[in-house]
Amino acid sequence: MDQVIVKAPSSKSVSHRRLIGAALARGESRLSGVLESRDIEQTRSVLEDTGARFERIAPGEWRVLGMGGGPRGGDAVPVSCYVHESGTTCRLLTAVLASGLGQFRVHGAPRMHSRPIGELTAALERLGVAVRFENEAGYPPFILKTRGLEGGSLEIGLGESSQYLSGLLLAAPQAKSPVTIEICGSHVVSWPYIGLTLQSMHDFGVRFDVSTRDSRDSEWQLADWREIRAVRPGLIRFRVRPSLYRAGNYAVEGDWSGASYLLAAGALGSRPVRVEGLRSDTMQGDRAIRVILERMGARTEEGENSLTVYPSPLKGVEADMSDCPDLVPTVAVLAAFAEGETLVRGVAHLRIKECDRIAAPAGELGKAGVPVEERPDGLMIRGNPELDLRGRALELLAHGDHRMAMSLSLLECKGASVRLDNPAVVNKSFPAFWDVWKEIRG
Repeated sequence: MDQVIVKAPSSKSVSHRRLIGAALARGESRLSGVLESRDIEQTRSVLEDTGARFERIAPGEWRVLGMGGGPRGGDAVPVSCYVHESGTTCRLLTAVLASGLGQFRVHGAPRMHSRPIGELTAALERLGVAVRFENEAGYPPFILKTRGLEGGSLEIGLGESSQYLSGLLLAAPQAKSPVTIEICGSHVVSWPYIGLTLQSMHDFGVRFDVSTRDSRDSEWQLADWREIRAVRPGLIRFRVRPSLYRAGNYAVEGDWSGASYLLAAGALGSRPVRVEGLRSDTMQGDRAIRVILERMGARTEEGENSLTVYPSPLKGVEADMSDCPDLVPTVAVLAAFAEGETLVRGVAHLRIKECDRIAAPAGELGKAGVPVEERPDGLMIRGNPELDLRGRALELLAHGDHRMAMSLSLLECKGASVRLDNPAVVNKSFPAFWDVWKEIRG
C-alpha cells in the first residue's frame, strides 16, 4: 500500500521557549528549526520591543543578540507588548517581562482579554511587581511596573494552565535571590509542558532543582525532573537560583501537536501516513496521540524519528486528557468513526482556550451527524464506523481556533467536502498545514 510521507512542523511550544532563552541570554545565539507562525511572531516581537535583537538568516533560522540584563520597559510610558491571540505569549512573557525594569502594557485581541491571568499576576505581586488592570481585575489588558523580581517563596495553582508555572520558572533566574515555587490547588493540568520548560532552562545553563515528597508530612527529596510524569499539588517544589541564560546554538524539534492531525489521517483515510521529524524521547505531552491511536485500535509503526499510522478500524475508549488537552479536537473526530462510545475527561480548562474547545467540537461534529454530549470536564462521543460522508458539503465554523480548523479537516478522510469559515486561522501554529493536507488527500 502506497504511503504518504510528510514532515512534522516545528514545535510551537519549544520555539517559544528557545526564543525566550536566547533573548534573555548575554551574547549571540543561533536558533534553527524555529516554527514560523503567528504565535511565534508575537513572542519574537515582544522580546524585540523590550531589548533583544533578532536577525532572520533563513526560514526557521535566527541570529539572536540577547538582552543580557532582562527586558527593558518604559519609564513614564509603558512599552506596548501586544500578544494578539497567543495565550502562550501572554502567560510566559508576562512573567518574563516582570523580571525586567520599567513599565510594560500587556494587551491583545478581544478574545485574549477574556482569558484569565489573575493567578499569575498575584504570584508576581508577591515577588515585588506592581500590577494594574485596565478593565476587569484578573484579565488583560494590564500594566506591569517592576524593578525586577525580589525572589522568595510562593505558591501557584495549575488548575487553569501550566503556563503560569512555566512563565515563573523562565523568569526566576533573573530574580535577585533564589525563587522557590510550590504547586497549590486541587489538580494539575498540562504537566508535560513543565517538562519542556525545564528542558529548555537546562539546555540554556540555568541552575535549578526539583524536589518531591510522598505526602505533606514527609521530607522533601531531590528528584530527576526528566522522570516526573505526573504530580499532585503540595508534593512538588522547584528552586531556581539566580543565573544567566547561556548563549549558544539551539535547535527546535518536531511538533507532536501539529503532527496529530496528520497521524489521525493515517487511521481514518485510505493510505498510511508517515510523519517524519518526531522524537520518540520528547518531553512533549502530545506524543500521547500515539498511545491514544493504538488504544483505539490503530496500527502504528515507529521508525527513526518518524511514526507511521495505517488505516484501521477504531473502537471507543475512555481517556483522561488533562496532560494533552490540545489533542481533544483530534480525538473527538477519531471517535466519531469508532465503534462504541468515547469518553474524554479531565479537560474542563478547555473552555478558556482560543475558543470553548468542549462546546465547539460538540457543535461542529453535530452538524456532520455525530452524537456528542458535553460534560463538565470533557465530551462523550457516540461513534459510528458506518458514518458515510461521501458527497456531503459541510459548512463548518473554526471558531477562530487553529486546532478546530485542522481537526475538522479530518472529516474529509471520510468523503466530506469541508468548507471552513476561516481556514487561514491555521497560521497561528501551522501555516503550511493546507499544503501538507493536499499531499495527504492526494
